[in-house]
Amino acid sequence: MAPDGLWELFERVVPPAPQRPQGGGRRRHGDREVLAAIIFVATSGCTWNQLPPGFGPSGMTAFRRFTEWTEARVWAKLHRLVLEELGARGELDWSRCAIDSVSVRALKGRLTGPNPTDRGKKGSKIHLIVDRNGLPLSLGVSAANLHDSQALIPLVRGIPPIRSRRGPRRRRPAKLHGDKGYDYPHLRRWLSLWQISHRIARRGTDSSQRLGRHRWVVERTLSWLSGCRRLHRRYERNPEHFLAFTAITATLICHRRNAK
Repeated sequence: MAPDGLWELFERVVPPAPQRPQGGGRRRHGDREVLAAIIFVATSGCTWNQLPPGFGPSGMTAFRRFTEWTEARVWAKLHRLVLEELGARGELDWSRCAIDSVSVRALKGRLTGPNPTDRGKKGSKIHLIVDRNGLPLSLGVSAANLHDSQALIPLVRGIPPIRSRRGPRRRRPAKLHGDKGYDYPHLRRWLSLWQISHRIARRGTDSSQRLGRHRWVVERTLSWLSGCRRLHRRYERNPEHFLAFTAITATLICHRRNAK
């Protein structure tokens, strides 16, 4: 079953079950059972038709509900709720955030492209911003050939307003660390306009290892993401489904911190 704390938050964002005025039909599986099945698919990497019978819902039932909840943006809302819980307890550290990306093989679908780091094979890229503790604040998916610099502004803008222990909601880090892929004057200017200090490695000047003591947290989070085997390779034709699995994984990472 899904963890109690996560299920309580999920109940606040899941849409109500559709009603059948005419009655009849098969009994609808409980949302908690289906949520547990979806989390199992995300963490184990199995296909929908490989779900063990002990979960109750069939793979097709879980996939239909997964699609329904993805269209309702349930996973993004759940991720934000977990961040809200962490923010209210002062568990989010906005003093130093970091941005990075990782590429994965993709078999088909939109938002795929030749991966320059994998001999031009088709792939997709996961972009994310994490706080100082490595907790994911903002996520995105693109084709593997999209330059990292093009994802910075959408990712920063995608950070939701999150509660703080004291004071107003917050959505801007005090400082943002990035590697040489983000070394562009227009990005530095944009961050300055948003009153975000930046520490971005300069091409041809800074050592690639110099920012490791601050950027390692995002590298660690990328390894946490790979802990969910569904993200090892993109099987989903629909990029919204792949982003949904990424959001589910980010939510699980944040929830583990919230449960401590």
